[in-house]
Amino acid sequence: AHLPCLASLARFVADLPGDRFHTAVSVLVTMFSRLAYRTMLPAARVARFSTTAAPASALRDRVSSLIPETQKELKSLVEEYGDVVVGDVNVSQVVGGARGIKSMLWLGSNLDANEGIRFRGHTIPDVQEHFPGDGEPRPESLLWLLLTGDIPTAEQEAAVTAELHERAALPAGVEEMVNALPKTMHPMTQLCTAVLYLQQDSKFQQAYTDGIHKTKLWEPAYEDVMNLIARIPRVAALIYRNTFHDGKIADYDSSLDYSANFARQL
Repeated sequence: AHLPCLASLARFVADLPGDRFHTAVSVLVTMFSRLAYRTMLPAARVARFSTTAAPASALRDRVSSLIPETQKELKSLVEEYGDVVVGDVNVSQVVGGARGIKSMLWLGSNLDANEGIRFRGHTIPDVQEHFPGDGEPRPESLLWLLLTGDIPTAEQEAAVTAELHERAALPAGVEEMVNALPKTMHPMTQLCTAVLYLQQDSKFQQAYTDGIHKTKLWEPAYEDVMNLIARIPRVAALIYRNTFHDGKIADYDSSLDYSANFARQL
């Protein structure tokens, strides 16, 4: 019953001048989230505090086996080299948006001006040659590589596909909320709104509220990240079909891989 009112408000926000638009969108997103939590989704609220088991995950098991050694290495790095200076910062770098400033340890990828991008040390030709598939790696393989540093087998890639299938269903009310957004709202604004709305069943928020130890924070973070990755294709497809076509979307097909399912829904 609340959706038509919020849809009208969204249309009003879309017509605001630029200096007021972003503030209004933030307020609108907050209203969507609070309304979902307080009135629209009582069942989801109960489920959020339940102890439902996470989907079986070969990827999670592999990550879990790597975490203790990684934590040990990072602790040693800080203890041994914590006071070492890694670079200087000048005014032009600050004004230029932190360009060229070394400020974060990142293992996932590296973008070199001469060699191009590397994923965990592997170039694009490496990935094309050595990964499962027909010369073009699937997102599932790259996800395994980025989280573990390992080149996956075909069986491991298939396990990630199965896990994403298991996580792909959208919580109650999400499709209705996306469908209520005005077509005139920019697709990226719609996507941001939908992603924030998906926070309703965040495992990380609940674990953080419950006081989980920082060495275990990766566990609920993994759950939220994988849930979001699994759900984003349908959300994006809904937005695309609503904005540029007739709003009709194909059913999810668990016989397809991640990319094929996204293409089918588009």
